[in-house]
Parts: sequence; C-alpha cells; structure tokens
Amino acid sequence: MKEEAAQKQLIEALLDPACYPHPVGRIQHVETHISHVLLTGDFVYKLKKPLNLGFLDFSTLDKRRFYCEEELRLNRRLAPDIYLEVVTFNGEIAAPCLNGPGPVLDYAIKMDQFDPKTTLDRLDHLAQLSVQHVDTIASTVADFHLHIPSALMDSPWGTAEMIWDSVAHNFEHISKQAGEKPEGLQWLEAIHQWSVAEHNKLLSDFELRRVQGYVRECHGDLHLGNMAWEAGKLLIFDCIEFNPALRWIDVMSEVAFCYMDLLFRNHHDLASRFLNRYLERTGDYAGMKLLRYYAVYRTMVRAKVAFIRAAQSGLSVEMAEYERQQGLDHLQLAERLTRVVKPVLMITHGLSGSGKTVFSQSLIMRFEMISLRSDIERKRLAGLEALAKSGSSVESGIYSREFSRRTYDFLAELAEILLEAGWHVLIDATFIARWQRELFQQIAMRCGVGFYILDFPVPETLLRQRIQTRNVTGKDASEADISVLELQLKTQEALTHAEAHMVIETTTVESVAAKLKAAVTLHNSLLLFPNQN
Repeated sequence: MKEEAAQKQLIEALLDPACYPHPVGRIQHVETHISHVLLTGDFVYKLKKPLNLGFLDFSTLDKRRFYCEEELRLNRRLAPDIYLEVVTFNGEIAAPCLNGPGPVLDYAIKMDQFDPKTTLDRLDHLAQLSVQHVDTIASTVADFHLHIPSALMDSPWGTAEMIWDSVAHNFEHISKQAGEKPEGLQWLEAIHQWSVAEHNKLLSDFELRRVQGYVRECHGDLHLGNMAWEAGKLLIFDCIEFNPALRWIDVMSEVAFCYMDLLFRNHHDLASRFLNRYLERTGDYAGMKLLRYYAVYRTMVRAKVAFIRAAQSGLSVEMAEYERQQGLDHLQLAERLTRVVKPVLMITHGLSGSGKTVFSQSLIMRFEMISLRSDIERKRLAGLEALAKSGSSVESGIYSREFSRRTYDFLAELAEILLEAGWHVLIDATFIARWQRELFQQIAMRCGVGFYILDFPVPETLLRQRIQTRNVTGKDASEADISVLELQLKTQEALTHAEAHMVIETTTVESVAAKLKAAVTLHNSLLLFPNQN
C-alpha cells in the first residue's frame, strides 16, 4: 500500500508540464487496471502500477524496471517507431524530473503519441475497416511469425498441459456469470464438452508443433484494439510482457485471436481473407488442424474478460449490462465455432488467363474456405518466394512433368489435411489433365466429402490478352506466357460426361457461393438423416 500511495503522489506531480524537458500540451491521465498512462502531446509515458496479481508482479521498483525493459524489447519488434526508450523519474516525489539526478522514483516506457482514433477497432466502429487493412495485418503477422525465435524443447511453453491449464482457467471464471441466462449455461456446457474432446484428439499435434518449432515468442494479444493505421502504415502494439506463458504460444493460437475478433465483428469475409493471406505467406496449412480449437479458446478469453469487467465495482448499470452482453455474445460465438459441418472439396478447371485466381479470391470472401494455389505451392516446393522468377522454360525446371506431378501430389496432401480438419478447400490450378482431376476426386471419396468443379471457359483471344497484360505488370505468382498457353491448348483433356455433372457454372461469385452453401446444407442433412430422400 505504501508503494501505491507513493505512486499516486508521483502521478499527481507528473501532471505538471515542468517535469518534462520537451514542450507539453494539456496532460491527460488514463488509468487502466495495471498502468498509469500520461499523454503529453508528442509523447506518452506509461508507468506500471505496483501490483502483484499472481499472473503479473510489478510490486517492486526492480520488477517494474525489468518489465518496462521487456515491454520495450517486445514491442519494438512490431512498432519500433512508437516504442522509444525506458526512462526514469528522479528526485523528489513532489517535484520529479524526467531522467534527472537523484534517486529513481519510478520507471516508465516513453512512446511516440499517435491518434487513438486510428486504432482498427475504432475504424471498424466507423465502418472503415478494409481489405487493405486485413491484407497488411496478414502479411505483417506472417513475416513476424516467420522470424521470431522458437521455444526450446526443454521449456514448458506449448505443452498440452500448459495449453489445457489456460483453457480450463476460462471455464472456472465464466461459469458463475454465464449462469445468469439459461442459454449461457447450455453454451458453456457444449463448449466444455467439445474442448475436452478436441484437446484429447490433438495431444500428438500439440507435441508435434513444439518439435517443429511453431511455439514461438509471439505478440500474445493480437486483436484490432491493439492495432492502428497511422499515415498509411500498420502499427501493432501492446504485446504481453508481464507473463511469458501468454506470449510463448503456437503461432496458430495468435492467428486464431485475430481471426476470431474479425468473426465477432461480423466480418466473416475479412476473417476468411486474413486466414488465406496468412497461410499463403507462411504455408502453415498443417496448423489449421488446431485453428478452430484455438479460436474457441480465444473467444472464451474475451468472454471471461467481459464478465470480469461487468463485475467490477463502480461501473454504471448500463456499462455492466453491456459487458455482460459482450460476454454472452462471445460465448455464443465460441459455441458456434464448435459446430463443424462436413466440408466440400472444389477444384478449378481452366487454362492460364481464364480468371481462376481472381474468381477464387472473391469466392473465399463469400464462402469461407481455404484456397490452395498451384502457382504459389509449386514455388514453395522449390524454395522460392511467390513472386520470384524460377528461370524455368516450358516443360523444364519447376514446370517439368515430374515437378508438376510433385506439385499436384503436394496440393493433394494439403487438401486432405484441411478436409480432415473440417475446412472447405478450393484448389486453384488448371486441372487440364484428367489424372489431376481424378486424384482430387479420389481424395473427396476417401474423405467422404462433396466434390465440385468450377469451370472457366474463356475465348482464346481473351486468354492471350490477359496473359500479356499480366506478364507486363510482373505482380503475379504465375509465370505462364503465350508459349505455355499454346501447349495447354494442344494437350488439354476435356471434362468427361461424368465430370460435367460435378461442374458449377462460374457465372457470378454470388451464385457459386449460394450453390455451395446449398450443397453443404444438403450434404450435412443427408448425413444426419440418411434414410430420407
């Protein structure tokens, strides 16, 4: 209590502009449950409260210094221009001086001040969240995950036991508040049963992810409220510094947080876009086996936080009710995420330049699925970036018959993993050879899922025009040129009569999405009621 009282005195003194060596406007003091934040105009100073809450401990001056340094280190990975340095307030408590002489009164993180109206949750509230924002989030997070260190195998991070401790902790806190409404208890019970079963099913996967290095020192709190769009650039801030167990996690747990946040805000289109762009960049399709489990967990974390806020003293009746409803809404989303339908497998069919990729990218925003693009996965197999030039000519290098076979086999392997994990899958490739189509039809039969062909019949003159235009820009993973098109025209094998019955006409994206939704509904109803016609 002595340290808390002393810090309160210090905060009052720091409201005086004379404490700072730089120009200061009207100082604003924002208090959170673990911090004091002072906004001075150009800079922000964030002090940690002298608290020990079990999951965090800032109770001594040395600990506050350590966690300030940790916060600076962790956040400079994603926002180096915002997180500037750790500073001290020195001297007398009634007249403190920034980085001055005398004893250290407390430590703070100095940050560049940005407009709070630019945070992405605020932009979403104003209906200004866009595809550009989501694409930038996906690429930024993907590159971040690809370069941060993996946990050592002798560390406790990412073990099945540690993961379950976090999951179980949510249920303990939510059970009392959720019981205020009957449906809340029903959702909670369904989520608990599903979580136990899913956790046990994934035990070997948790260990495999550790061995493969996917447990890394992540951000830990990746939602729209911790992102901003400042001068056309994405800022991701406020990493979790106070508890390493909350940031040393599977990268897919981090992806699940942002994915869930977009779903909760009713951006199913952007959630699907984010997921596909992230996977396209990282190639971590195997991680999708765990994505739904982690998305449910992250949704439950948000429900727990909302219920805790609702129970805080001093909250108005209206705010308490709002937070309770937020908790219930997150609970409802978590329950919906546990309901997995039987997926479908789709392949495209069309020559280079027929518009398969453009159509596919629009379709994933209207019908949530994972799109696998042969142009990108072919290059990934060769160790190349998506836009890199392979230097291969027609039917040689990565476009030889042997490498093409290897590419389709790899796509088939990924498709099967995704289908077994309950995700709809679209393979974006030419599929002009019958053996290629048969390979994926066999996968659909083996997995017991629906199989559809999206056909792209386009006049040859238009194909030539599109390919020439695309090659001029050089901003596409496809390396197909006119010579490739001419070979395809000579060697393509038309759809058989049997395959024609599997075709969905690609008139409009909306019509295809509607047909796929109807097909999924019908297929799943037949699984539930197999004796009904």
